Amino acid sequence: MDMEVYVNEVKINATGFQEQRINDPKTGKRLYQISFDFKVRSGEDYHHITTLLYKERFDVKVPERNLEFRGSIVNYSTSITNLYQENKVGDFSLALMEINHEA
Repeated sequence: MDMEVYVNEVKINATGFQEQRINDPKTGKRLYQISFDFKVRSGEDYHHITTLLYKERFDVKVPERNLEFRGSIVNYSTSITNLYQENKVGDFSLALMEINHEA
């Protein structure tokens, strides 16, 4: 499913969007986890996205699902490690999980 995901107010055009609820083993609280793929072009887009993903905590919003939470990365991969070369496009995959503030 394609939709817009906002990570710290940066809009990402996500493909293959999936949403699930995970039980926190310590508290039993049900937490959101989302995963999706997206394309990143070489140059400034690459630098902007990779700099964003270096942060540990994110404000995550998925307006179409009326979903909003504070989260962190649980899985991240990319098809290319150097998008500073011109006219390249990388496939990124990202999974974010809600942070349990009670744990």
